[in-house]
Amino acid sequence: MIALVILLVLLVIVIMWVISTQRELVKLEELCKNALSQIEVQLNSRWDALLNLVGAAREMANIESETIIKTIEARRPSAVKTAADVNASQSGFAEVMSRLMVVTESYPEIKSHPLYASLMNDINGYEEKVRMSRMVYNDSATKLNRYVRQLPSSIIASMLHFETMEYIKIDDEKKRDAPSLFPNQSPRPAAN
Repeated sequence: MIALVILLVLLVIVIMWVISTQRELVKLEELCKNALSQIEVQLNSRWDALLNLVGAAREMANIESETIIKTIEARRPSAVKTAADVNASQSGFAEVMSRLMVVTESYPEIKSHPLYASLMNDINGYEEKVRMSRMVYNDSATKLNRYVRQLPSSIIASMLHFETMEYIKIDDEKKRDAPSLFPNQSPRPAAN
């Protein structure tokens, strides 16, 4: 009889632990999904601000903007569901911004216009929000990944098919090749 009670108590403890672990895994996975959703909102706002900037530049200097607008529509992500989607959006955004910068270099009156400066500040603000959202996502992914990979929670994660989340990364190659703003400093070491 005592052995049966001990066995039942152990069984209840194991069941409670499994339920607790499953709930924690779900919570962490939802935090990652929420962070990706926040990134998607900020990316969409940033793309909208870029369209406004192109529209304003077109109005100010009568530039040919259809190519840039079509590029924006082609590069703008329809949905952000993974870290790879965020990375792809970042690459597309950087490409469009570089095209727009080339165009505005030819029209100094655009760059000196207060509306242009205001819209660029908006884009920079959204870029900061995207950066912060990426940090929140990567922190959430770290917590989930740790829980999925560490024993004993990894047993439950495996049984319930929880997987690690991919991190959002910046393109180290492009960053390393970027010109230094401080020429007296030594170049950044190559990433291993």
